[in-house]
Amino acid sequence: MAEQKMMHATEATNLADILERVLDKGIVIAGDIKIQIADIDLLNIKIRLLIASVDKALEMGINWWQQDSYLSTKAKQADIEQENRELKKKLERNEELKKRLERAEVKAT
Repeated sequence: MAEQKMMHATEATNLADILERVLDKGIVIAGDIKIQIADIDLLNIKIRLLIASVDKALEMGINWWQQDSYLSTKAKQADIEQENRELKKKLERNEELKKRLERAEVKAT
């Protein structure tokens, strides 16, 4: 009869040690896939995998999640504020054009 090997807590400790080392040192895998035809983006895939503690990631200068509007409320707020500024400028231009048209109509009559 074959002997069965018993798993001990030392094997779990080894896994915990490996995880601790990975979080302490950090592992980053990043990749971008972009398919373009005549400067028109057909497909754009950004892959970011970070396995590290947040402190270690910041120490390494990796903080992309802070500027990503899907992951950070501050970044999303900044995007919304930028969009609002652009929309206000467009609205002001449209109102000015409307006034010019109204003046032109008054002069034509």
